[in-house]
Amino acid sequence: MPLQRLDNLSEIAPQAWDALVPDAQPFVRHAFLSALEDSASLGPQSGWQPEHLLHWEGDRLVAALPSYRKWHSYGEYVFDHGWADACERAGIDYYPKLLTAVPFSPVSGPRLLAASADDGFELLKSLPGYLEIEGLSSAHINFTDGLADEALAQQPGWLQRLGCQFHWQNRGYRDFQDFLDALSSRKRKQMRKEREQVAGQGIDFEWLQGHELSEAQWDFVYACYANTYAVRRQAPYLTRAFFSLLAERMPEAIRVVLARQGTRPVAMAFSLIGGDSFYGRYWGCLAEFDRLHFETCFYQGMDYAIAHGLQRFDAGAQGEHKLIRGFEPVITRSWHYLRHPGLKNAVEDFLERERVGIVAYAEEARAALPYRQG
Repeated sequence: MPLQRLDNLSEIAPQAWDALVPDAQPFVRHAFLSALEDSASLGPQSGWQPEHLLHWEGDRLVAALPSYRKWHSYGEYVFDHGWADACERAGIDYYPKLLTAVPFSPVSGPRLLAASADDGFELLKSLPGYLEIEGLSSAHINFTDGLADEALAQQPGWLQRLGCQFHWQNRGYRDFQDFLDALSSRKRKQMRKEREQVAGQGIDFEWLQGHELSEAQWDFVYACYANTYAVRRQAPYLTRAFFSLLAERMPEAIRVVLARQGTRPVAMAFSLIGGDSFYGRYWGCLAEFDRLHFETCFYQGMDYAIAHGLQRFDAGAQGEHKLIRGFEPVITRSWHYLRHPGLKNAVEDFLERERVGIVAYAEEARAALPYRQG
């Protein structure tokens, strides 16, 4: 059966979509992805046109790829700008392309949603023909795990790309001090000093779940989020409406920590919970304080994970500042199907060289972790 193209998630029942989504993964739930669309965070005006691909068995949805037609490469965190530039120089059209990903969030998880492995394989086998019919240069499936990795490794023409992130693992710590005791003396003193610096500036913190925030507090959250982009003279990816819609549709997954100096709110970090994992996503501040970023984004999240028995803390992209605070290197994967033979060959050569560097970088990073030996 040919693939069905879905231009808006509102066209399918949440129950049918979510039946394919693992319970522990909030980012590909109907509530999350539809909030992006319904808030106008996505759409033709943003260069992210929803183009979800569905595979049916009779009247039952058995596989799906949450996907987007892209006219640029912003907001993806798997960087292919160099590929696009090479195509432009060679007179090859790189855009539009098809991207399967969580928009604006470098989070690994299920990308091929399927009732069974066979159903997922059937969808993927149809994808090259779909690209040709639609005039799309390529397909990219970013930050995969599980079923997608297994299925794509068996499909001809797909190239795997590695990356490296840094995640914190809760080793059964009783409290933050127990975690500090696992570190070398120098790093333990550094982290303790950083936390004391924040406390010494009169900053305290409050954790709230999605249903506990007022609209005024969501206004503050968004002002902080938008300011993170404004200081770089960029427009924020997400609209204000996204946060209210998400709080309405999946409040149980949302955690927000607010930082205050006295009664004045000064910063926030927005996170999601799924299964035993804690995902730090967005942060921002409206006033500058020494070490406030590290406390709000990292140490508060570690504290929360320990207190609530969460095993993994994924605080997003970038890394060296996480590494020295105990976040461990984790290899990420993405997959790329390029229709132009010359481009495919050039990218394949590049990825082979890049892979060696990524693996070496992760090994070097692991050797630099601040944990005590023995």
